[in-house]
Amino acid sequence: MSEQRRVSRRDALKATGATATFGLAGCLGGGGSEALNVAYMPIYPDMQYFVMEEEGYFGEIDATVEGTEFSSGPDIVKAYASGDIDVAMFGIVPAMIVIDRGIAAQVVAANIQEPMGIIGHEEFTAMWDPENPADSFAQWADEKGRPFEFGTFPQGSVPDILLRYWLSDELGIDPAANENVEITGLGGASATFQGLANGEVDGTSIMEPVPTKIQNAGLPYEFVATSGEFMPGQPAAVTLMTDEVRNSDTGSQFVQQHQRATEFVNDNRETAAEHASTVIGESSLAPETAKQAMDSPLSNFITDPHAIEGGTEAFAQYAADLGKTDAELTTEEIFDYSLYDGL
Repeated sequence: MSEQRRVSRRDALKATGATATFGLAGCLGGGGSEALNVAYMPIYPDMQYFVMEEEGYFGEIDATVEGTEFSSGPDIVKAYASGDIDVAMFGIVPAMIVIDRGIAAQVVAANIQEPMGIIGHEEFTAMWDPENPADSFAQWADEKGRPFEFGTFPQGSVPDILLRYWLSDELGIDPAANENVEITGLGGASATFQGLANGEVDGTSIMEPVPTKIQNAGLPYEFVATSGEFMPGQPAAVTLMTDEVRNSDTGSQFVQQHQRATEFVNDNRETAAEHASTVIGESSLAPETAKQAMDSPLSNFITDPHAIEGGTEAFAQYAADLGKTDAELTTEEIFDYSLYDGL
């Protein structure tokens, strides 16, 4: 292992006040030196990154881990295409986009399963009839004089695809054809929360900690369904790794520490939540909110990539139908189970 003191990219950016930049020299994916460039997002489903960072697990990897925070999956896809990233912890759909573009990388671990909730205004949940869902949306439109509007992440994102799957495959409602339902793409978790708080949308498809923040703010929204009820093994955030790293000792070491972080999360829920708040920032995720979110039915942290295989097949179909990928990827193209199976 390198004798160099590990200084994460996040630390460097804090010190300089700079925004994330790329063109890093010496990453494993670009030159075979001892640096491992890891992309992550300040989202709850990247919990393993926060734990590995704060518990010092990266120090067990024979490389200097440099983490870079990104605000969106598409930004990570661009960085991956430029060869600046070795490992990315982000959504299954942008991971598919990276693979579809011919970049030599595969998913080696899941970060979480079944993390999404379908949420609606309490006036809608009062009229909700799961046996006649189309009638419920029609009743809302009749009483409000407008369609029920879902606001979530942009089209093709994990929350968007999960919502479309629920409407189409579970309820038999085509959101493109049903005049009583609309889906509006918003700018992410913060924009979705603000849209709900301002009454600009009527419901959402979203992950923690947004449902907990909604509850704490006393906003009039409730769960209509959770993804575990209709898509067992629903995928979301995953860990994507370049072939060069996958085929090195560093790859297996990273997955080993990922699994160790998952076990830590499941055994030390409050401490893990504090780590998430520290890395994301207390102004964005207060420690108490992070701890409360751990009790949510959406907080199901895992490492085993086999657990999300079934749901990934459905997401691959939607990603292709929505034009996010040129072709529907197979699970063999998406996953490399060998590193997890070798633990």
